[in-house]
Amino acid sequence: MRMRKKPNLIPRMERCAAYQVKDPELWRGRWRERMPPGCGLRLELGCGKGRFTCETAAREPGVLLVAVERVPDAMVMAMERAQAMELGNVCFIDADAARLPDYFAPDEVERIYINFCDPWPTNRHAKRRLTHPNFLDLYRRVLRDGGEIHFKTDNRDLFEWSLFQFPRAGYELREVTRDLHAHCVQGIMTDYEEKFHSLGIPIHRCVAVKLHQEEPPRARTDPEAPGAG
Repeated sequence: MRMRKKPNLIPRMERCAAYQVKDPELWRGRWRERMPPGCGLRLELGCGKGRFTCETAAREPGVLLVAVERVPDAMVMAMERAQAMELGNVCFIDADAARLPDYFAPDEVERIYINFCDPWPTNRHAKRRLTHPNFLDLYRRVLRDGGEIHFKTDNRDLFEWSLFQFPRAGYELREVTRDLHAHCVQGIMTDYEEKFHSLGIPIHRCVAVKLHQEEPPRARTDPEAPGAG
């Protein structure tokens, strides 16, 4: 469902602009400088209105959470939520998941959240799924060994298909469940998740852990060393 255009989008974005990183490529390899030493770094792909993002950041203040969102009308709501909660460990970027290696260095990320992504159900659109092997390979390029992908969806077909893709791409599956909230609510919900759960739709979830493999060398042109962001 397409999100309705938000009134006064630009001034609203400006009021919470401190939470948006407009030059993420300049922070490649340096994201932890935004937090005290020893902090973890996690990504969320497609944060929507930011409920999961902000509640996770509030619960884990020692982690920097970078949320990726391409829809400004959703991002502004997420940033306003972060601002209202006075969070200091979350930021937002308008970025394409296909370009993650341009924004994050090898081994820089410890966890990626993929919550209720578009299932792209037709075969001709399969490459757009965020659990397609092409994307899983991209995630390997920024995740550390032992890093995790936490994947949740209400779409059974997408989930079953994804369970085959993770091992083929060099991940070990753990915590696989086809009804996450069967007995009680588990973890932090997204807005979509709460809606689906209230309708009795089971939530599917798994954790995919990156296994060590010798990665082939890749040619890329790194930008000049950035200054302070």
